[in-house]
Amino acid sequence: MTPESVIQFGQHALYVAMLVAAPLLLTALAVGLLIGVIQAATQINEMTLSFIPKLIAMAAVALITGPWMLRTLVRFTHDLITGLPGAIK
Repeated sequence: MTPESVIQFGQHALYVAMLVAAPLLLTALAVGLLIGVIQAATQINEMTLSFIPKLIAMAAVALITGPWMLRTLVRFTHDLITGLPGAIK
């Protein structure tokens, strides 16, 4: 296994991890920003006010994008397993 193939596997793994995590992280960012603006405007500083909407929004996004995330991870795992024998020489 050459160093180039190890780096390529690592880069692909990081890309897939970023791709799968992006919908949930962007949802948490958007909802957190929206709730932060509302809290700043109303001067209500309650921790549960920001946590519960984030939790609900992330659960909804996970339900919507879950099948796509699973397909992406399965495809990556399949490519990794089928590519390993060719990489080990």
